[in-house]
Amino acid sequence: MSSEPAPVAEPVRIPVALPAGATEVSGLWSAASGTDAVVALAHGAGAGMNHPFLGGLADALAGSGVSVLRFVFPYVEAGRRMPGPAPHAVATWAGVETWLASNAPGPYAAVGKSYGGRMASVAAAEGVIAPVGLAYLGYPLHPPGRPDKPRREHLPAIAVPQLFVEGENDPFIDPRAQFDEVVASCQNATVHWIAGGNHSFEVKGARRPADEIGAALAPVIAEFAGSL
Repeated sequence: MSSEPAPVAEPVRIPVALPAGATEVSGLWSAASGTDAVVALAHGAGAGMNHPFLGGLADALAGSGVSVLRFVFPYVEAGRRMPGPAPHAVATWAGVETWLASNAPGPYAAVGKSYGGRMASVAAAEGVIAPVGLAYLGYPLHPPGRPDKPRREHLPAIAVPQLFVEGENDPFIDPRAQFDEVVASCQNATVHWIAGGNHSFEVKGARRPADEIGAALAPVIAEFAGSL
């Protein structure tokens, strides 16, 4: 993967049609030159698009020739900490796809950290969005310690490739046998394991800043996006 200075991220506004009416959310568009690869990148439940992990990943992707649209969900835009109803997140993904269709026409991959990735999978399973592939950065299969509450029913309905990027020690996919069964139930799914990684891809005894951890995943996501 080639590495160039990341293009300056341009602030954008993304219209979203919520059930209660139209609104807008903030986004950051990093347009890489000389490539058709595009990624829409969503944040996790506890952090917005400016979290160092997401920033490091986005900058590394853009520097490698992948254009990236980061964005926030409406609850973050409103200054709240807890995610809103799932239909709000699904509608946001729909707005992201519409924005890309106008500003970067062509195929794109939907990528999200934890909650953001899960909401992309719901939107895709419901036919609300049509990315050429989905990548999950730590798929939250169930709350830690609650494997009896799996979030899995919709995943087999997704026909496009799904990439699960998972830390080996992520409590959100423990027990591993349950996660393996879920992946096997999907139509076209692969797993990229991060040795010793937790849900944030931190590895015990190997301290790294969050932006470096995010940047280290860029080759995996760039290869996936490019293969589509």
